Amino acid sequence: MLISFGLPVSGAWARAETLAAVARRAEELGYHGLWAFQRLLAGRDQDLAPVYRSVLDPTVALTWAAAATSRIRIGVSVINLPYISPAYLAKQAGTLDLLSGGRLDLGLGSGWSEPEFVATGSDPRPRGRRIEEYLSALRTMWAGDTSGFKGALYEVPPGVMAPLPAQPGGPPILLGGTAEVALRRAGRIAGGWVSSSRADLEDIARGARIVRAAAEEAGKDPSAVRVVVRGAINSGTLSGTWSQIRDGARRYAEAGATELFYDPNWDPRIGSPDADPRIAAELADEILTELAPG
Repeated sequence: MLISFGLPVSGAWARAETLAAVARRAEELGYHGLWAFQRLLAGRDQDLAPVYRSVLDPTVALTWAAAATSRIRIGVSVINLPYISPAYLAKQAGTLDLLSGGRLDLGLGSGWSEPEFVATGSDPRPRGRRIEEYLSALRTMWAGDTSGFKGALYEVPPGVMAPLPAQPGGPPILLGGTAEVALRRAGRIAGGWVSSSRADLEDIARGARIVRAAAEEAGKDPSAVRVVVRGAINSGTLSGTWSQIRDGARRYAEAGATELFYDPNWDPRIGSPDADPRIAAELADEILTELAPG
C-alpha cells in the first residue's frame, strides 16, 4: 500500500509557506502523493465540522505544491463535478497535469452541500447519468483529436483542446461515493475509488470488494483498480501512539486499500480556523515525520 499525505488546505495551517514546506518535506521523506479536497463555502445555518469552515481551492493549492516539488504525485479528493463544466475542468486539470510533469490524480464526486449547489447554480441529479456523461466529455477533450460529445446533460462541440495533459488520455480519474451503485460505477468507468473521511475499516473492505467485482464484470483487471483511503489522523483506526497508527494503516492495506493518505486537516488542532497557526504547523510536521513511509 502506498503512503501519501494531506496538504495544508484547511484551517490554521493552510498558509502559503506551510503548504510549500509540507510538500517539499513529504517529497524528501518518500511519501507517494499529496492530496487536497474541495469545499466552497459554509452556509450560515450549516452545522459543519471545523475542517470545512475555511478551505483553500484544491486546484490552486495543488499547483502551489507542484511548483515546490519535482517528483511527488498530487491529487484531489474530490472535486464536485456539478459545480463546474467539464470543458473548464478539462482545461484546468489538463494544464496542471502538464505543468507538473504528469503527476495529477483527479478525484470526482457529485457533492452533498445544498448551499454550494445553490451558489454554483448546479444540481447533482441525475447523479449516475451526470457522472457518466461528465467523464465521457473529459475523455473526449483529452483524446487529442477533433471529436465531440453530445449527451442529455453535456455537449462538447467537435474541436481540439490543446495543449494535452502530460499523461496520455488525461489524469487518472477516481470516483467517490458510498452507495453500492456509486461503488460499482467507480469500478466500471473509472480508475478506482477514493473514500470519504467517514469510511471505517468495514466500509473500505466492502467498497474494495464491490469496486473490484464491478471492474472485473466490465472486463477490466480488478488487480489494477485503485482504492484510495483518506486517513483522518487521531480518529478511529488511526489513533493512539505512532506504532498504533501504523498498525491501523496496515489494517487498511489488509482491507484492500492500495493507497492511504494521512490527513491532519481533520484534527481540530490543525484544520480548525481557530487553531494557533504555529502550533498547528508543528503538530503536522511531527505527524509527517513520524509516519513517513519505509
